[in-house]
Amino acid sequence: MIIDCHAHIFQHWQGSCGHPSAAIHLKYLQKVVTRPAAKTFRARDGKEVKPTMLFRPDDNTWAGLTDVNFRVGRHGQLAFTHEGEDYFVQYMPVGMQEIVCRPDFMIAQMINAQVDHCILQAGGGYGAMNDENALAQNLHPDRFTGLLNIDEAIAHRPEQMAELDRAAGKLGLRGIYYSHEMSRHGYTRNIDHPDFAPFWDKVVGYKLPVFLELSSTPNYDKPSYLGNVAAFDALVRRFPQHRFLMVMGPSVAHLTSNGSWSFPDDVLAFLKRDNLQMEIMFPISWGGVWDYPYPEAQVLIRELRDMFGAAKLIWGSDMPNVERFCTYKQCVDYVRRHCTFLSAAEKDLILGDNAAELIGLKH
Repeated sequence: MIIDCHAHIFQHWQGSCGHPSAAIHLKYLQKVVTRPAAKTFRARDGKEVKPTMLFRPDDNTWAGLTDVNFRVGRHGQLAFTHEGEDYFVQYMPVGMQEIVCRPDFMIAQMINAQVDHCILQAGGGYGAMNDENALAQNLHPDRFTGLLNIDEAIAHRPEQMAELDRAAGKLGLRGIYYSHEMSRHGYTRNIDHPDFAPFWDKVVGYKLPVFLELSSTPNYDKPSYLGNVAAFDALVRRFPQHRFLMVMGPSVAHLTSNGSWSFPDDVLAFLKRDNLQMEIMFPISWGGVWDYPYPEAQVLIRELRDMFGAAKLIWGSDMPNVERFCTYKQCVDYVRRHCTFLSAAEKDLILGDNAAELIGLKH
């Protein structure tokens, strides 16, 4: 059974997508593409540019986002205008004429790529998707398992705690996607801050596996990233019987040297924690740099297997975004077909069994 631990469904991005307004949704989207792996182009001639006009370099919060008539375009594009010139970020695949991804679209993709089940992640840019994920899970339990999401930087507030109760207790969502993205409210607290202790206690009480995606905020550099790893490690150590997944896996940008992993001792100790697993997901970040079938990624996967064992690794795609760089089938086949150093048993673990065990999926 092939299980994708990182896929998305979402409403049309022209709307609010569950947020209080479309304007708030656009702020989430603009922040996401201030430093994207996706490419940015000038509309009139297709010249590739850096999207530095989307933000002020001295402020990485929402307050630092610039007024550029940021908007949702067609053909997978997020568009904006700066000094009278139109630009776009090719965030979704070009073939996505309208930026919307319903469950039936994902099921068609899964059949074509021979993926049996998807874990539906979330995040503010996609919208406030708890109800949507729950509906897909209930309508297609053989195809989807949904994760819940809250506003992470204010997770301690009563309304966020209530949403956690609703999403886990009433909607039946079976894990939490937690993005280390605090820019809307500032960077005054990290994930291990004492204010968040009641929230994490509640998550653990519900036995919700935590899918946590780190960032290199607030300064978008290696010291910031390593500080966030330390905060994540504190959380993992605080709840040694609870399950955590490092979404996107370790940072290639900050933790490799000459094409191989180079882990500081404290990071290595963190990655070895018994209750932590790592996502194997390279094409979404590096597919614009490396060519299929990503031999650079294969080297890194082999090294992770050698250091930590196949039981620590879980494959994910980030569909449908990843199709800006490769097809869904290629995204699974670079592991399924081309990681020939993995045994059949190891592929079974990485491509399905580990994810099934994490979320309690019987197959």
